[in-house]
Amino acid sequence: MAKQTDRSRPSGPGADPRRRVPRADSVLADPRLADAVRRLGREPVRAVVRRTLEAVRGGELPPEDAADAAVAALPATAAGLRPVINATGIVVHTNLGRAPLSEAAREAVTAAAGCTDVEFDLATGRRGSRGRTALDALARAVPGAEAVHLTNNNAAALVLAATALAHGREIVVSRGELVEIGDGFRLPDLLCSTGARLREVGTTNRTHLSDYAGAIGPDTGFVLKIHPSNFAVTGFVSSVPVRELAGLGVPVVHDTGSGLLTPDPLLPGEPDAATSLADGADLVTASADKLLGGPQAGLLLGREDLVTRLRRHPLARALRVDKLTLAALEATLRGPLPPVRRALAARPAGLMARAESLAGRLAEHGVRAAAVSSRARVGGGGAPAAVLPSAAVALGPEAAGALRSGRPAVVGRLHDGRLLLDLRTVPEEDDGPLFDAVLAAAGATAGKTARGSTCT
Repeated sequence: MAKQTDRSRPSGPGADPRRRVPRADSVLADPRLADAVRRLGREPVRAVVRRTLEAVRGGELPPEDAADAAVAALPATAAGLRPVINATGIVVHTNLGRAPLSEAAREAVTAAAGCTDVEFDLATGRRGSRGRTALDALARAVPGAEAVHLTNNNAAALVLAATALAHGREIVVSRGELVEIGDGFRLPDLLCSTGARLREVGTTNRTHLSDYAGAIGPDTGFVLKIHPSNFAVTGFVSSVPVRELAGLGVPVVHDTGSGLLTPDPLLPGEPDAATSLADGADLVTASADKLLGGPQAGLLLGREDLVTRLRRHPLARALRVDKLTLAALEATLRGPLPPVRRALAARPAGLMARAESLAGRLAEHGVRAAAVSSRARVGGGGAPAAVLPSAAVALGPEAAGALRSGRPAVVGRLHDGRLLLDLRTVPEEDDGPLFDAVLAAAGATAGKTARGSTCT
């Protein structure tokens, strides 16, 4: 009896490779993909395989390379977020997740991802104080605070303070400090949503102590001082410092914003929690994922009676942080210098040496690159006027798209017709991955150029 053949999938030398598309099940049987199914879940892996087979059908990929291509296209995790190398020169980049966590914080998050004693006393076997070790680390970092508390971000800290201390009452605030923050959110709208009333004083550019004093009355809940975000007002301006507001006889809440806990000589104009409390602020709010370099959280530090009042308010339950945030924050406070602090402290000469080394290695591989001086920024609303001398690897602007689509993705900054990869925001240990990403992007760009060219 003659052997039957599968006429639908001819495999001879002249066969159309698009008709030799492997079955999805046969590709999924590859041990590497079977392991990925156990790690990532079946549907994400199947989606990658489907896209790979579409490339085979379109003639973009040889059938025999389907499994290898699918493995290369697998996501790092089951989540949709992709790792990015921040080469923008903006140290705290909100669109890239603000502060990258330190290795110690990442390890702490992984350890806390299972069952943990977040609200359990292992010694007694009874319910314990939630997040006690993280709160203790925060209190030790700012000894001038009588008590501390956490919310899930700084806006939540302000909402909790306004609700607990000024619902149905007035918050006295300077007109020049009623700022708009990211994505169109405005502080006046946020504060009024709590049931408090705003009593605006002064003008856009000048506010005096007498303006505050004239507005204070029996309906005053507290005086609010807000650190401007992402802008600076210069020229004919005046504002009232915390130490003068503290003598008005009502609570003073200071939103320092950027999360600096103590004075930093690198950022002399940036307010910090320790100084604000020493100057008489009753309550300080700040973000943990900016200059502190930790996870997203809102910090509340100050008078014990006020913090206790906020902590016991019913809204506090809705705004509390989870075990992963507690673990990451504690590790940030107790552990080694986080990436944000390392980036701020980096010396320009060292950055230029790295840029020259990377540019030289790239040139050896045929990539046109140059080491150039650059100007980095703090970002995240912190020190908006500060310029950080830096160094970058300059590439052609056509590399930007290929770098963004790479693994890991690399995001730089377009300036004067060049793509700058600013090394102040790239940890030195990522120089190798950055080099590999640029080489891969150069190859992808060259491939697209070749496919798009025509013979004359």
